[in-house]
Amino acid sequence: MEVRVALLSTVVLLACHAATAGPSLEQIMANPDWIGNQPEEAYWSDSGEAVFYRQKRSGERIKDWYRVSVDGGEIQEPDPRGMTASSNASRVYNQARSRVAWIHEGDLWIRSLPIGESRQLTSTANPESAPMFMAGGDRIAYVSDGDYRVLDLQTGLTRQFADLHLEKEPDNVPEFDALREQQMRIYETVREDKRLTETLEKHQEDVHRGDTSRTPLPIYLGADLREVSRSLSPSGGYMLLVVENEKDEPGQSGKMPNYVTESGYTEIHDTRPRVGRNSPAGQDILLIDLQNGSFEKLDQGVLPGIKKDPLRKIRKEAIAWHVAHGADQEQVEEKLKAPDQRTLTVYEVSWNADGSQVLLQMVANDNKDRWLATVDFDSATLVPQHRLTDSAWINWANNEHGWMPDGKSFWYLSEESGYSHLYLKSIGQKKPRSLTQGSFVVTEPEVDASGLSLYVRANRTHPGNYEIYKVPAAGGELVQISSLGGVNGFSLSADGKRLLITHSYIDRHPDLFVQDAEAGAEPLRLTDTSTDEYKAVAWVIPEIIEIPSSHVDRSIYSKLYLPADYDPDKKYPAVMFVHGAGYTQNAHMGWPYYFREFMFHTLLTENGYIVIDMDYRASKGYGRDWRTAIYRNMGHPELEDFADGVDFLVKNYNVDRDRVGIYGGSYGGFMTFMALFRAPDLFAAGAALRPVVDWQHYNHGYTSRMLNTPEVDPMAFERSSPIGFVDNLQKPLLIATGMQDDNVFFQDSVMLVQRLIELQKEDFEIAIYPLDPHGLIHADSWLDEYRRIYKLMERHVKPE
Repeated sequence: MEVRVALLSTVVLLACHAATAGPSLEQIMANPDWIGNQPEEAYWSDSGEAVFYRQKRSGERIKDWYRVSVDGGEIQEPDPRGMTASSNASRVYNQARSRVAWIHEGDLWIRSLPIGESRQLTSTANPESAPMFMAGGDRIAYVSDGDYRVLDLQTGLTRQFADLHLEKEPDNVPEFDALREQQMRIYETVREDKRLTETLEKHQEDVHRGDTSRTPLPIYLGADLREVSRSLSPSGGYMLLVVENEKDEPGQSGKMPNYVTESGYTEIHDTRPRVGRNSPAGQDILLIDLQNGSFEKLDQGVLPGIKKDPLRKIRKEAIAWHVAHGADQEQVEEKLKAPDQRTLTVYEVSWNADGSQVLLQMVANDNKDRWLATVDFDSATLVPQHRLTDSAWINWANNEHGWMPDGKSFWYLSEESGYSHLYLKSIGQKKPRSLTQGSFVVTEPEVDASGLSLYVRANRTHPGNYEIYKVPAAGGELVQISSLGGVNGFSLSADGKRLLITHSYIDRHPDLFVQDAEAGAEPLRLTDTSTDEYKAVAWVIPEIIEIPSSHVDRSIYSKLYLPADYDPDKKYPAVMFVHGAGYTQNAHMGWPYYFREFMFHTLLTENGYIVIDMDYRASKGYGRDWRTAIYRNMGHPELEDFADGVDFLVKNYNVDRDRVGIYGGSYGGFMTFMALFRAPDLFAAGAALRPVVDWQHYNHGYTSRMLNTPEVDPMAFERSSPIGFVDNLQKPLLIATGMQDDNVFFQDSVMLVQRLIELQKEDFEIAIYPLDPHGLIHADSWLDEYRRIYKLMERHVKPE
């Protein structure tokens, strides 16, 4: 096993392995199979004696299943039938853990664990999904053709559990007709026949309802509804149906042409709508009593804060802005009128094991509140359990929650302290129990089978080092369990005695380890999937440094790549890499999402550059305030951090201030624009890859969190979009983008080029990749793009 040492006081990271020098750009940007293919979707076998995982075949898109013993034995070749393993995402166990069910190739399977026998339960053209054991463990529910089916494992009987209709109940009262009314008045026999028919129909309905051997009676839920999701209680007594108005639409879709096609003709594809084109559809929750066929719409007005408008002040500012820009005041005031009650989206519905309680997670469509609520079934009402509110936006990450084994209490993550931490709350308890505290981030909780302890992933010792910790459910010390360094994820074995760890390091992609779930236990490596060819390269391992901020009382964690022969008396050119997404973390000790860039940075250092990669404000892993610093002001705090980074390199590493380049993709491309347009003297040149040009053209889910919507907050969109600052461009600019990008549209780059032409700017170029989406998928495209970036830096940054 390779030895890893992390000196967190100076954060100097060392890799002790034999290596040779000299990666070429062609090798770096080749199909990543040459690096090796990491294990994926790893999970424990039912016995806990082995681990299953998938691995991509070299040179193919096929992924095979493998099995490895937890004692580190030989890795078994994939079973050609493909039946010994399946995606862990669909695997469910009964409470006694005597049976497991899963979906394989769209069909339902079950295994009896005591005898190890597997059976296929369905074989259908339409796939089954969402298997779950009903209370008691002798029945399995699953979804087929949009309806729940329940299979009785004792009798073999499968029955439909509900017959739901999103339409009005048929009206048996005929329209008024004078002739019919006369007939009913005159003829007693006609009246009696009608009475007898209605009585018989009512009797037959009552008999049907009481006969469990028959199909369920139809339940009519009303017209103009569109189903979003349904969730069946394990007890079989209730179902929750999430619906929205079928007339609500997200807005006009974009169009994306593909010019290089198999047919030879231009093909047009629909893409996503743009932010704020229509208001998000408000969702309603219907509680359906499956015993009597009745249903109630749950009143969301009981949720604390839902009737208050957090955008009230911004709406007033927006009205003045729109009017000042020529809009009709009366129309604008009507358009921006605050709703009486905010709408929400139901993120998740979680039942406890016996179906006696359900926990709903809901988020306001203005992104300012998250609620957890249970349901009082007797009164058909929501019971608020927790509210997380944020004046900026609720984090889309770190929202995990779940039931404890007692079915009476639940755990959840919340950023209310300023960092994601773990809380435990019993139903009816006023205040939750805080299980973790501190200036670090807790994620991915798992409860052991006893319910006495929870395991979490946290960066307590250093923002870039994620280890596994254990905390008592009753409260107490947070104990570090793993000490592998780098970045670690985990899965707890069923008996709670072992951890399956997915471990990575800066220069090694994730591999699998097992370890006893106690502090100080030695980890055992199960896989080593990096190739000898990759290991032979002398990769530059960056230092993770803390750059002082001139704007906030915190450091900016950053990766610093230095040439192997770095001389403090020599002047250096530098390149700043800007990670994408905004809310992601790249200055960590694990294998980076931007692994090609990591390798490219080795090549840059070998050619005399210093490289810096900053976790600027907006980045993940540093708590709520760091995340939300860009609210209504994207591109401004980040640029302040970039300036601090350049100053730091100049002062501490003898970097030539006039020879610093910048590049990045997606959000990094957006920030490259903002840097060159808003601080034209800060960088000597820049490459913007798959860049956002105007936030009004990006999607709703992401953009509305940071900037609200263009109607409600035009001020934020105006100051946050590069398109408004293009006239300041003075330095050379490379734009590179895929034409099949359905995330950041190719249209963004086209719009910017048009603006550059109108402004008669000269020193820019655009590289287009006709067959590539947001993340390039063809090795030739990667090579072309990064060859252009390298040439840009060589031409405009490196020369003295």
